[in-house]
Amino acid sequence: MRRYCISLSSSSCVPHAVGNKHISCLFLIEWLLVLNSKMRETPLSNCERQFLLKAIEEKKRLDGRQTYDYRNIKIAFGTDYGCCIVDLGKTRVLAQVSCELVAPKENRPTEGIIFFNLELSPMASPAFELGRQSELLVKLNRLLERCLRNSKCIDTESLCVVSGEKVWQIRVDVHVLNHDGNIMDAASIAAITALCHFRRPDVGIQGEEVTVYSPEERDPIPLSIYHMPICVSFSFFQQGTYLLVDPSEREERVMDGLLVIAMNKHREICSIQSSGGIMLLKEQVLRCSKIASVKVSEITELINKALENDRKVRKEGGKYGFAESMPKERITALKTDVAPVEMTDIEKKAEDIISGTEPPSDSSVPSPVVRAPGTGQVGEGLENTWGLDQLEEDEEELVDQAMEEGQETEERCQSPKQGEVVVISDSEEEEVVILHQGVQVKDSNVPASSSQQQGTGVSKKKKKKKKPAQ
Repeated sequence: MRRYCISLSSSSCVPHAVGNKHISCLFLIEWLLVLNSKMRETPLSNCERQFLLKAIEEKKRLDGRQTYDYRNIKIAFGTDYGCCIVDLGKTRVLAQVSCELVAPKENRPTEGIIFFNLELSPMASPAFELGRQSELLVKLNRLLERCLRNSKCIDTESLCVVSGEKVWQIRVDVHVLNHDGNIMDAASIAAITALCHFRRPDVGIQGEEVTVYSPEERDPIPLSIYHMPICVSFSFFQQGTYLLVDPSEREERVMDGLLVIAMNKHREICSIQSSGGIMLLKEQVLRCSKIASVKVSEITELINKALENDRKVRKEGGKYGFAESMPKERITALKTDVAPVEMTDIEKKAEDIISGTEPPSDSSVPSPVVRAPGTGQVGEGLENTWGLDQLEEDEEELVDQAMEEGQETEERCQSPKQGEVVVISDSEEEEVVILHQGVQVKDSNVPASSSQQQGTGVSKKKKKKKKPAQ
């Protein structure tokens, strides 16, 4: 790609032959950049595309919502003023508001400055590239500025400290943490909620000296907000035949056009934008505006309720912040459902059960017996028979085997065969060697007999006799 850029700087309109067609360098570079961004995200197969379109035709959605339903919206505030996280389904957006004293603009010396910055990081989606102004990012930034700054929802004159010298600059940073569709609605909700939650430091003016007080010295001052504009997105399919509210990420891939309406709860349209190149009728736009007015009223009520709850918790001195808003993931396997138990006549039932039972006999409980060394007693007065039967059988087999070996040895000693050498000794020597006749056997305990001297030289192996287990 660097090679194409060099050729572009030298001659930007030199045609290159691709097959039988001539494409300019500028178009080729743009095509490569688009292809690179498309390859980062997982492509949507034809089967998935047809399945989504077929489900939309049948007025069904993958997450079970109806046509005009929003996903669940959750608003959480941080420990500092002006920081909030908005969850729109799985789409998560973080908004942070900050301020500083700067010099005003020359053409507006008595008005403060509001600056919006939206960032799309690869953490939100693999399709986003860090440090590159994509087309989607530019479009979202412009929409956010038109929705909040151009609608005059904030009193900028109240941000002036000294006319022509010092004004407050309000900066709103919006970070997309996770992308699952409809970033614009989530960003607008997060930005206006953070602005309503923000508190700027109080200032004091003595002559030409401007003093900024800390929150410990003086209570911070909230911003003056006239209304709360909120964006509502509508996606169109099959050239405007079908309409969906709050499209998800997969629905955005197969849609033909998008209509974004920014409106406040007073039904005042702050901005409207259509993209995708589809032709919309006047009736369709009016229908979308009516739906947007209902959704904006519900979202505004939710924002006010979240702000009121946070204000109440901070005033009471309770715990607040992102850590408190996160769900506590605990192990619930040991919890059981509580079953109601009737306890009115429990004493009477207990007495009837006790009177109806017979007392246990003493003879039925055997006395504890320790069978063998190494065994233990388990229970109260009960015999432990774990492995005792097998132990007794093993002992009986060892005893029988020892007795048989003893009988065989005695028989061999009493009636030895002709020419056979029998040596009975407790010595640990296992080999008995007879060299020739007339020489004693290598055993100090047993002398050679007359019958042993007649035999030829033979070597025998004798196994030690196993004693029975005590």
